[in-house]
Amino acid sequence: MQQPKAALAERIAERRWGGDDPRALVGEMRRSVLLVPVADGGLWSVRSGGVRWICGFTDESALARFALHHGPGDQPMEYAALLGARIVDEIVPALGEPAGLAVDIATEDGSMFFPPVAGIVAEAVAVDAGEAGEGTRERGPGHER
Repeated sequence: MQQPKAALAERIAERRWGGDDPRALVGEMRRSVLLVPVADGGLWSVRSGGVRWICGFTDESALARFALHHGPGDQPMEYAALLGARIVDEIVPALGEPAGLAVDIATEDGSMFFPPVAGIVAEAVAVDAGEAGEGTRERGPGHER
């Protein structure tokens, strides 16, 4: 049986090459357990383009690539194992600012960003929530208002 973390990495690869349904990718992210580094009592995140990105990894290898550049030296990197749905449904809304999920950011040609838009994060905190009924398309990173 295929583990969810491997399934998400495969869906990301398929999507990056132009295949797969974006809704299926979001569904896979929601069902997957992601490894999220913990630092200073909170989840590791970065700010870019007006968005706070929580960084999650599909497996320990992807987390290790990240830790090589951002880890605490020779100390092991602490992390939490969180369901993708919990990140986008509970944690992102609690941050009080536009936030999304960045997956496998240290994996060359394997990263994927799930921006703070309706259909990915809770509609109450989606940056495009007022536009959903106006026939506009979802916006991804680099297409902010």
